[in-house]
Amino acid sequence: MSDLQGRTALVTGATKGIGLAVAAELARCGATVLMNHRGKPEQAREALEQVREIRADAQLLRADVADPADVERMFRQIRDDHGQLDAFVNNAGITDDGYALMMGEAKWRKVIDTNLTGAFLCMRAAARLMARRRAGAIVTVSSTSALNPPAGQANYAAAKAGGVALTKVLAKELGTYGVRVNCVVPGFIDTSMTRQMPSDRLTENLRHVPLGRIGQPEEVASVVRFLLSDAAAYVTGTSVVVDGGLIS
Repeated sequence: MSDLQGRTALVTGATKGIGLAVAAELARCGATVLMNHRGKPEQAREALEQVREIRADAQLLRADVADPADVERMFRQIRDDHGQLDAFVNNAGITDDGYALMMGEAKWRKVIDTNLTGAFLCMRAAARLMARRRAGAIVTVSSTSALNPPAGQANYAAAKAGGVALTKVLAKELGTYGVRVNCVVPGFIDTSMTRQMPSDRLTENLRHVPLGRIGQPEEVASVVRFLLSDAAAYVTGTSVVVDGGLIS
């Protein structure tokens, strides 16, 4: 596959799970992949080597997406080093679950700051680079928690629902500049986040998945790749659910 040949793509939260699978998929399609991470340098280097086995010019960019100064610095570096940004995947996210009645403000803000404010800061910065060239594509990774939220995820569900709304707003604002904005909505995917769930709870949840199994990060990555490619040139403002039929 070479449908992203010659393009520069940034993926946030790119060193594990869905983000790493997306980075690898975009590299296979010919993109120069910029892999954002916040910490854990050893994990980041290992992820970079995996992607560099596919395409040698992959690069790590360390920045906390919840920090406006970090985001500004990261996108300035992209502009200075590459001159343009063709594709952006807003994937960075965290969880810190708890029932709303007992949720302190610090727990609320931590998740909102990363998952929603971070998404806004990065999407705005990416859009500014793309609008100058009147071309580009943005994909946000949301969650079925945004559409059918479970108890105990007030912060996470609100943030992910905000990401869906941001997608729709920016698609309307950026369409005139030739920039497309879409969203993928994964269900239960085999990532470290899902593996933290008690096994009996995960088993019970999978009973509600018509396909009867957990999804793989690569199955989300292939949808992201489609939405970034020219094959989706007339697709914007939409959310593609990748959940094995969970919320159908």
